[in-house]
Amino acid sequence: MTRKTLTQYLVEQQRSSQALSAEVRLLIEIVSRACKTISHAVSKGALGGVLGSLESENVQGEVQKKLDVMSNEVLLEANEWGGHLAAMASEEMETIHLIPNRYPKGEFLLLFDPLDGSSNIDVNVSIGTIFSVLRAPASASGRDVTEQDFLQPGSTQVVAGYAVYGPQTMLVLTIGQGVVGFTLDREMGSWIMTSENMRIPEDTKEFSINMSNMRHWAAPVRKYIDELLAGKSGTRDKDFNMRWIASMVADVHRLLTRGGIFMYPWDSREPNKPGKLRLMYEANPMSMLVEQAGGAATNGEQRILDIQPTALHQRVSVVLGSKNEVERVTRYHHEAKA
Repeated sequence: MTRKTLTQYLVEQQRSSQALSAEVRLLIEIVSRACKTISHAVSKGALGGVLGSLESENVQGEVQKKLDVMSNEVLLEANEWGGHLAAMASEEMETIHLIPNRYPKGEFLLLFDPLDGSSNIDVNVSIGTIFSVLRAPASASGRDVTEQDFLQPGSTQVVAGYAVYGPQTMLVLTIGQGVVGFTLDREMGSWIMTSENMRIPEDTKEFSINMSNMRHWAAPVRKYIDELLAGKSGTRDKDFNMRWIASMVADVHRLLTRGGIFMYPWDSREPNKPGKLRLMYEANPMSMLVEQAGGAATNGEQRILDIQPTALHQRVSVVLGSKNEVERVTRYHHEAKA
């Protein structure tokens, strides 16, 4: 049986449904090559001298890991020269990165979290890269792109995807035509399609949340989790399992593979922050993937993809995964405000 490569899939999409332009196809291929480079560095671990932290902090005030910085540089360098982008933005950088004048400029914007799940790097647990592609506004034609040009709702994304660096390296992608998964064949150096139509069941018995923060959550979240913990003896009349990897890529990959609900809600320790995860680099691309796979994604009150961003590094609460569970959590938030 002939196995379909990422390039074949993208060319087919470009030809058949015209859901993909040649520029976006090439952009996806460049990002996928950068992810191969990052995967190789991750797989070397201590042998490659990439473990441990630096003395620097990123714009979020988080201590940077060596792999964070390396992954960021790999993605910047890989995508600067292709002629498809007007600018890039990264979780690791304070402001946007304009394409240098020595390279041609395109009409798309790339956002990425170069290495999600940094706390897991040194303990050999799955981590990943998340990316999102937007179209630069027509008003940006003939001038340099600004941060404001990036502040588009997630519903305008052209592409969303992630690479997960685990026992296998996988690339999971949507161009708005469902969700497909590719596994890296290390011997051939090719991305091979291994999941043609990833779907999230509407119901689940699995949830993913950091239970150590329970005392800090708002009442609707505590109500929901209490129901799950009560199991068969409670109102839900079924037992639930909890899974928590502390790497959004790995947690979302699990629910895209077999269902579940992932939650990173607001908590009272930093009451002025609506959440911890970043809207532009994490919540938006993951929400597009989840919705394209038949799931749902809200901030507890509204669809994440409808949120109008106001800042490049804006944070947001996240509830995503199996549709019926996400709708229940969202309903509890609405009832609490009624």
